[in-house]
Amino acid sequence: MNKEQIKKRIEELKSNINKHNYKYYILAEPVITDEQYDKLYRELLSLEMQYPEFLSSDSPTQKVGGEPLRGFKSIKHPIPMLSLDNTYSFNELRNFDKRVKSLMSADIDIEYSIEPKIDGVAVRIVYDEGLFFLGASRGNGTIGDDITENIKTIKRLPLRLIDAGEDLKNIDIRGEVFLRKDTFLEINMKREEAGDKLFANTRNAAAGSLKLLNPKEVAKRNLDIFIHSFSGQLFGKFITYSQTLRKLGKLGLPIIEHRKIITGIDNVIEYIDEWDKIRDNQNYITDGMVIKVNKLEYCKILGSTAKSPRWAIAYKFKAKQAETILKDVIFQVGRTGVITPVSILEPISLAGSVISRTTLHNEDEIKRLGIKIGDKVVVEKGGDVIPKIIKYDSDSRNGSEKDIKFPNKCP
Repeated sequence: MNKEQIKKRIEELKSNINKHNYKYYILAEPVITDEQYDKLYRELLSLEMQYPEFLSSDSPTQKVGGEPLRGFKSIKHPIPMLSLDNTYSFNELRNFDKRVKSLMSADIDIEYSIEPKIDGVAVRIVYDEGLFFLGASRGNGTIGDDITENIKTIKRLPLRLIDAGEDLKNIDIRGEVFLRKDTFLEINMKREEAGDKLFANTRNAAAGSLKLLNPKEVAKRNLDIFIHSFSGQLFGKFITYSQTLRKLGKLGLPIIEHRKIITGIDNVIEYIDEWDKIRDNQNYITDGMVIKVNKLEYCKILGSTAKSPRWAIAYKFKAKQAETILKDVIFQVGRTGVITPVSILEPISLAGSVISRTTLHNEDEIKRLGIKIGDKVVVEKGGDVIPKIIKYDSDSRNGSEKDIKFPNKCP
């Protein structure tokens, strides 16, 4: 092949692989085998290595991570990344609905877009001429870090939009970077084997991963992302929030799942209650539900405070707890010699799994909790995939409890 033919073949491979990535990661409907995919990928990688002049930033091969960074540049957000007001009370949700109606001078039931609140890290994503251009952390809402190279490693996020068209080639969108439960457990298992400190929860693990200066290491973490909102520029192009997200999904973007359009706050509350019962079945942590006014015209009228939009609110789920008996404490030794106490519990069912042990981290944590072997303890599993003991029941003590003795030498 001459160079023109090689360039054309590279473009064909990029296009095909990007389409297969969309079918596999977004639609979960692969049309070729892993072996066939790997063959296409290896051919593209080989051609790009032989002809580096044809290597481009939107190539699927660029998701494996580039060279280590010296640090992150600061990025000013042209439109502030606001946080949501939140509540744990259904009454406060009803008050939110009343405020919306009052500000809109409306005496009708409001149509809301409801979606799970992913427990992750807020990011801003920019596409320029249909190509992935920028990934930035929220920071303080006005200034964040340029984490483009780390965001680029997320497999489900396309480096080139599908059939964007002139009006959607340049978009500024918002999303949540997170770790799926099974990925998180795998990461912590490897850290435990290496004697490294375990991540407390999926959110901390995702945040820590995005702060790494080596994109190759970030790529190994298998981060994921859901796009859930967009900046003001898209407000004038569509009628509703849900319509806008559907259109963004057609561009190949991974849009937040389980969205639902519901009219009337009582129906919203009923749906939240239903979701609370099934949320543990998902492979990611949801710590609440986000309720947004669906009509974009209403959103523009309602506006925002300096901190948060008036047209949206987050309902936060309460952490799930259960009582059990602390039967024993064992001590595990990591590769580096660090001793970690582990509680042995009377097995209990909590948040979709059976809990029979928890980490107690270190001697200071045992002293802070004040627990003894034989205690009735409260185990919590909220935003953490890892359950934890949060307290003991002092009223149930009868004098038979035993102090936990931390070893003076390696067990």
